[in-house]
Amino acid sequence: MIVTGEASGDLHGSNLVKAMRQKCSDLSFAGMGGEELEAAGVEILFDAKKVSVVGVSEVVSHLADIFAAQRILRRFLAEKRPDLLIIIDLPDFNLMLAKAAKKLGIPVFYYICPQVWAWRSGRVKTIAERTDRVGVILPFEEKYLKDRGVEAEYVGHPLLDSVHADLSRAEFLRKHSLTHKEGEDDGCRLIGLLPGSRSKEIAFLLPTFLQAAERLQKNSKQRLIFLLPLASTISEEELNAQGLREYQQKLDLHVIRGDRYNLMAACDAVVAASGTVTLELALLNTPMVVTYRLAPLTYFLGTLLIDIKYFSLVNLIAEREVVPELLQKEVCPENIADQLQGLLEDESKMQDMLNGLAGVRNLMGGPGASVKAADLALKLL
Repeated sequence: MIVTGEASGDLHGSNLVKAMRQKCSDLSFAGMGGEELEAAGVEILFDAKKVSVVGVSEVVSHLADIFAAQRILRRFLAEKRPDLLIIIDLPDFNLMLAKAAKKLGIPVFYYICPQVWAWRSGRVKTIAERTDRVGVILPFEEKYLKDRGVEAEYVGHPLLDSVHADLSRAEFLRKHSLTHKEGEDDGCRLIGLLPGSRSKEIAFLLPTFLQAAERLQKNSKQRLIFLLPLASTISEEELNAQGLREYQQKLDLHVIRGDRYNLMAACDAVVAASGTVTLELALLNTPMVVTYRLAPLTYFLGTLLIDIKYFSLVNLIAEREVVPELLQKEVCPENIADQLQGLLEDESKMQDMLNGLAGVRNLMGGPGASVKAADLALKLL
């Protein structure tokens, strides 16, 4: 049985299923997931979309679905007695299911476990009690969990298998008509604006990013081209509501649909919202300034619950400040523009960051997370 909730877990789970089947062709799978797991040949007992929610009010409104999913999956565990339960992320839901599996004597493999090192660390004890093996995707997680009694092993990050650019910078510029002359970029610098993929992130960050871009252009002697990738979850109307159209009249600013990794790889520097994107940028060797801003109450509550030295994944993996981090009130046009200008004009500062990003890539190891996770799962079988 394999159980996941979110789209990323559905994708990583499907790759795990494929890797396991390549090594052992007579396996059969059932569980909870979405289109990717179903396409990989998993019998879907419950649609993951019905339980993939965040926030207290959303969880309360979906309680009926959550209880129904637990009931269906627990019945399958009891009646079919699968040889292994694989759980992916979705901690509160999955750890309840893991408890039921352990009572039935069914081994449990946790792939991509929650970030207990950042918050709600008390869950480590529960993970140790209810799982037989944990496959982690951040290098420092293995030691953290092992020191606390969890059978953990670093399998590598799934991004290592998927993040790559297939166009050169010149090809990208030509494809999106960003050059003045065919095949030439006339010494322009490309600056990426990556405010996130959620509506609240766009509202909190995009206006500041645009103001920073205007400030940066005024202080620069070079031609700057600003690129904003359009996430599938965001509409152009949402961008325009935050002043995009106004700034397109002042700046050489382009919204690019798709071509995300080629865009990121082509940039000389990027300002980004904190998240998985920082690892993607590191893998593409793109210098960055990382920012995050939350509603004041959310931030206050976060300071009570979260205890980490850095908030960007790049710095957490490096265990030092490889990339600058701006949080809450620090996220202002002046700070962003100054940090980007420093990278663009100071070659030694730029090289130091590129060396640091290379170190992060080395710490993350090579590709093949799904294959390594499959090996752990098959050992439990």
